[in-house]
Amino acid sequence: MGVERNHGGCMAVRSLPPPSIPKCSHSASAANADDQTCGSPRWIEKGLSCVCMKRKGTYERICINLTPLQEERLQRLKHRMNVYFDALRREHQEALRALWYATYPNKELSGLISDQWKEMGWQGRDPSTDFRGAGFISLENLLFFAKTFSNSFQRLLNKQCGKRATWEYPFAVAGVNITFMIMQMLDLQSTKARTFVRAVFIQMLSEDEWAFDLLYCVAFMVMDKQWLERNASYMEFNEVLKSTRAQLERELLMDDVMRIEDMPSYSLLL
Repeated sequence: MGVERNHGGCMAVRSLPPPSIPKCSHSASAANADDQTCGSPRWIEKGLSCVCMKRKGTYERICINLTPLQEERLQRLKHRMNVYFDALRREHQEALRALWYATYPNKELSGLISDQWKEMGWQGRDPSTDFRGAGFISLENLLFFAKTFSNSFQRLLNKQCGKRATWEYPFAVAGVNITFMIMQMLDLQSTKARTFVRAVFIQMLSEDEWAFDLLYCVAFMVMDKQWLERNASYMEFNEVLKSTRAQLERELLMDDVMRIEDMPSYSLLL
């Protein structure tokens, strides 16, 4: 994957000005509405080029028609999401080894099928069997997290914070589930935008091609925080994941959140 962006020594996160979002021209009655949409809740109509949302008490709009840069980056992300993990592909094998050594830099790996993988939180000796739900991008997400925010990654891996449950969530398998949850939340595979969250994320993608991977890291931290606050055990993992998704959606739609770095929960990574 070649990700070399690390707050400890790799390339720094870019700081770009937020994109200009033109004001939405609607009637006074619409501007006084409490909901987040302009006019009818069925805001996606044939031929409609923009959607409206409420920020800072006024209506603004986010355009569905993508810029060439947004389209290019969205297509690349969709391609990543469509790649299945193939244990026979050399680059997939190398990525798996890279994940091991990013996680355990001083521990030799005996093989791609080994009991050692259970230490990371895979279900068995062969981690490739756990990628079926989210594909190769879930491995890329874990590798990005391990390289970019190594301290936070290690804290979660080793369950160093808070009072933990007797029956903890398996770290690596949880990571695959988080990737799948984000894919569903952003609904990027659909041909048309159906949610504000997707529209906001595509704006973010135009600023940072690694926005999906950054959001993944934030989501993992939010999930673990909620896990501790609930004093949850493994049987409650799906409920924690649902509440994690709800919090991410709320933060993505907040005023002034134009980049992943603007999300309040991004501070959990630092």
